[in-house]
Amino acid sequence: MHQSKDNKSIPVTSVSSGKGRAVSEDIYYYTDQIVNFILYGSSKEKDRVLIDTGMPNSSSVVLSAVKERFGENRKPSAILLTHGHFDHVGGVVELIKEWNVPVYAHPLEFPYLTGEKSYPAPDPTVDGGLLAKVSFMYPIEPINIKGVLKPLPTDHSVPGMAGWQWIHTPGHSPGHVSFYRQKDKFLIAGDAFVTVRQDSLYKVITQKAEVNGPPRYLTIDWKAAWDSVKKLEALHPQVVITGHGTTMEGNELTNGLEKLVQEFDSIAIPEHGKYI
Repeated sequence: MHQSKDNKSIPVTSVSSGKGRAVSEDIYYYTDQIVNFILYGSSKEKDRVLIDTGMPNSSSVVLSAVKERFGENRKPSAILLTHGHFDHVGGVVELIKEWNVPVYAHPLEFPYLTGEKSYPAPDPTVDGGLLAKVSFMYPIEPINIKGVLKPLPTDHSVPGMAGWQWIHTPGHSPGHVSFYRQKDKFLIAGDAFVTVRQDSLYKVITQKAEVNGPPRYLTIDWKAAWDSVKKLEALHPQVVITGHGTTMEGNELTNGLEKLVQEFDSIAIPEHGKYI
């Protein structure tokens, strides 16, 4: 088991970095620099789950957040990954060593999590701001967590999260998944869409809220990405936590998602780039 060979810290941050927020009794998210990881459950519940693991070299940040949220010596029973990009698996190797828990992901994401295959290189030529232009420096080589990696259940249930289902939402990556709870229409979208313009450094730093497509510089299949957004919008979610940006709910979310579906080609898809 090992971290990627090109693993390194990325010097970007936002006004939300270092802040954790309880969205409901059992859902809490924490912003690590510019990306969110999510803690499901509470100190009172048996099932506790970590969704995604933050930026590179972030394990101490995650451990601190878990301790604050769940209490002393109360580890998650599992780690779930929306996908395996560097900013969502940054702390996973160290956390596995600390907790010895299984990690669940979609099988199409396995090659990037078992040391077999690097992600396609980011595209710094897409329309956008500084974060897109410097994307050539982002880690893309695979991690290897083969010993603890498990596929998400074929019945679409979510380990450790009763009442939730996982939804395959490819485009940003082949095995990208989102998580949805029907009873309160709560969506954990990963990077299928985000609530900040992720390629704009100014908007990332200020965390200006807006429904937008997946990060342009790492999205490799735009048709699949559009189909995934349509799939999520059809669920009519009322609350969402995305991989980047702040939580969003109600009419702001509904209207933003409807507009994104209708105008995806102009809002989300860049005018040029090697994955167009």
